[in-house]
Amino acid sequence: MASTSPVDQNTLWNGHGGQIWVAQQAILDGLFQPMADLLVAELPETVTQLLDIGCGTGASLLAAAAARPSAHCTGVDISAPMLAMARGRAESAGLDADFFVADAQRHPLPSAHFDWIQSRLGVMFFEDSQAAFSNLHRAATPGAGLRFIAWRSAEENPFMTTAERAIGPALDLPARIPGAPGQFAFADGERVRRRLQAAGWKEVEVMAVDLPCTLPREALPTYVGQLGPVGVVLRSIAAERADQLLSRALSAFTPFIEGDQVRVDAACWLIRARA
Repeated sequence: MASTSPVDQNTLWNGHGGQIWVAQQAILDGLFQPMADLLVAELPETVTQLLDIGCGTGASLLAAAAARPSAHCTGVDISAPMLAMARGRAESAGLDADFFVADAQRHPLPSAHFDWIQSRLGVMFFEDSQAAFSNLHRAATPGAGLRFIAWRSAEENPFMTTAERAIGPALDLPARIPGAPGQFAFADGERVRRRLQAAGWKEVEVMAVDLPCTLPREALPTYVGQLGPVGVVLRSIAAERADQLLSRALSAFTPFIEGDQVRVDAACWLIRARA
């Protein structure tokens, strides 16, 4: 069943959302490096055709391609600007990869083609996740492996909502809709399990993982002021007012700062399944 979301994902990721992720690629790849590492650790030696869902600027796909040079890697994302960067990074590294702009929920992926499907934080944005999981199942070879990393709940990820809690009321942010496409759409792990099973996936495992991630302290103002729902609004208001609110938001991050680093304990699901 589709979820109603106040955000048009295609517009977001092909507009300012995608452009900001491109501009901040190094910060974000550094922050989420433990997730890319975890996906590589899950990769079998025998993978030949890998599909990375919502691959963005390419971090998890490039890590997989480097770790398994005999595999052909394909990345799909709805964001043209992010895929342009991913394609350039793969070419520069001489990796066997290709990319196409599409919604993996609806795109006619080749049937029974991929023996490994993965995603780092790219599966929570589908309008109808069960339809997406069914489409991916059709694209998987018999016995193919599936590995996703997705956020658990907002409550378990206080770093990710600190700015919203600090200055959200002043910005009149839209309320999050539980289960709607977005960062915390997969907060309910059992709901995700049921949808995968209904889409035909077997041996579904939804395992809680807590990943220690870090961000350079000097990058925190950019992270808070440019990314996420708070960053979207701050970029749209008068600079003086934005600076005042950003300063207030940054003061709320004190509990996460350790020396010159910002520590982020990422509460995620590692989702495993087999076709």
